Amino acid sequence: MIILGINAYHGDASAALLIDGNLVAAAEEERFNRIKHSAGFPTQAVRYCLQTAGIKPTEIDYIAIAKDPRARWFHKALYAARMPRLALDRFAAIKKFASLKEELASTFDIDAKSFKAAFRRVEHHKAHLASSFFVSPFDEAAVLSVDGLGDFASTMWGIGRGNQIQVDGAIVFPHSLGIFYTALTQYLGFLKYGDEYKVMGLAAYGEPAYADEFVRLVQSSQSFGFSLGLDYFQHHTNGTDMTWRYGEPNIGRLYSDYLVQRLGPARRVEEPVDKRHADLASSLQKRLEEIQLNQINQLHTIHSTDNLCLAGGVAFNCVANGQILARTPFKSVYIQVAAGDAGLAIGAAFYVWNQVLGQPRSFVMEHAYWGPEFGEGAVRQTLGASSEGLEKSGCTVRRVENEEVLCQQTAALIAEGKVVGWFQGRMEWGPRSLGNRSILVDPRRPEMKDILNSRIKRREPFRPFAPSILEEKVGEYFEETHVSPFMLMSYKVRAEKRSLIPAPTHIDGSGRLQTVSRSQNPVYWRLIHEFEKLTGVPVLLNTSFNENEPIVCTPEEALDCFLRTKMDVLALGSYVVEKPLL
Repeated sequence: MIILGINAYHGDASAALLIDGNLVAAAEEERFNRIKHSAGFPTQAVRYCLQTAGIKPTEIDYIAIAKDPRARWFHKALYAARMPRLALDRFAAIKKFASLKEELASTFDIDAKSFKAAFRRVEHHKAHLASSFFVSPFDEAAVLSVDGLGDFASTMWGIGRGNQIQVDGAIVFPHSLGIFYTALTQYLGFLKYGDEYKVMGLAAYGEPAYADEFVRLVQSSQSFGFSLGLDYFQHHTNGTDMTWRYGEPNIGRLYSDYLVQRLGPARRVEEPVDKRHADLASSLQKRLEEIQLNQINQLHTIHSTDNLCLAGGVAFNCVANGQILARTPFKSVYIQVAAGDAGLAIGAAFYVWNQVLGQPRSFVMEHAYWGPEFGEGAVRQTLGASSEGLEKSGCTVRRVENEEVLCQQTAALIAEGKVVGWFQGRMEWGPRSLGNRSILVDPRRPEMKDILNSRIKRREPFRPFAPSILEEKVGEYFEETHVSPFMLMSYKVRAEKRSLIPAPTHIDGSGRLQTVSRSQNPVYWRLIHEFEKLTGVPVLLNTSFNENEPIVCTPEEALDCFLRTKMDVLALGSYVVEKPLL
């Protein structure tokens, strides 16, 4: 049985392929077309998935689409009567999804009539819930999806058991924690789609001085729900106004003039970030945590299981996630690496396999390496084609004899203070570089944060970097020991260890850690282990291999990023490229 899952005509367009209930491949369209958070149809991601499996499009049995225009049609109709533009947007979306078969046929240059695949539409938040629970290690878990908006809902919760998810309820438009966070992100001058994580990092530099006002922005209830103080927002009167000209999604202004009256002038993009902005970010983060942790506690009251599965864009808030085990009764948490809308492709596919077809579960997503892989031949060809440029740059290129030597030599270079681009194996699925497409540096050197920001990443100085740590050493360095393989939990670094790893330790003493398992990524595990043998520290600072672009996918993109930035070393498969000493 072959199922193709698709997230289309939305930010983070993506595709995923299941064969007999096992994930074979998954990727975001942005990795191929190089447009961050690319919307539209995931043409190249679909091609990649099928090519990886050696599958012809005519062999697909089901195509699962993570959108159901029929969901909440009555609620949509009520708002459409008030907002004619909303009705036009809904009609345009339905029209696009109606032509999916033709879009796929065009992708593969075949006759649409040759498709035998049955199309199945899966409601947005049901796909989110499925993307986490059906690939989790739990046979039973409470499930919660929270984001901005999808199929006219922002939140959905319930219980997963075996191969079925029972939905208990949903919170519908216009009330949304995701819209709340995005609106304030815009107000703070971060206007790009997906910029919420910047505000999360900024929050640690401030105090929740505006907490009383933020209680009015989002009002909690004694039950599971919450409601927005709608005077502070305008999406319920003007719509969400999402466009994706040239493939990049953009969301129109969500906050109202009343919010400006209450909180003061919005920060302009070019304006420096000051203490007031940090305090606003802190107040925003505090209120999100209060509402979400209340929801999670209420969910445990409804379903007294030990396990929790989270999904939706708000599940990327690793600061809130890191408090779940300490501030709720849950003992285990699972969040799929692509918790946001890219993950809908996987969720839709597994929803059809498990929930619709009633098939038993047989797959657990223990790692994130579902993207393209490039063998030694492709790397050699890339280096050969760039030989003239490498020579002009004074670079040396050498091939190492085996994986052990590669890790030993690379660990030594990192310990010397070199900035290393690390390109190995299959590309990561999801927004995090998790040791296959990473830039790595020595976490013991406090200057490394500024070096990365000034020489390579060119980003705001208040944003933290992540520590990758050997899974078996987590308890030695962090106050929590629950594994975090997908970099979706932020834990406090033990006080006595903060001086050992200052570079990835945030100003509040926390770290957004990745736990590295020997069984799931033996090469990256070995590299960190070799670094530990040299330094006594089982940690590397890990950031994504890119420069204001999607994470690199191909050897050509890795080499180009290496040459145009001030990285020192590139470990490209079994080849090591070094720049001359400055």
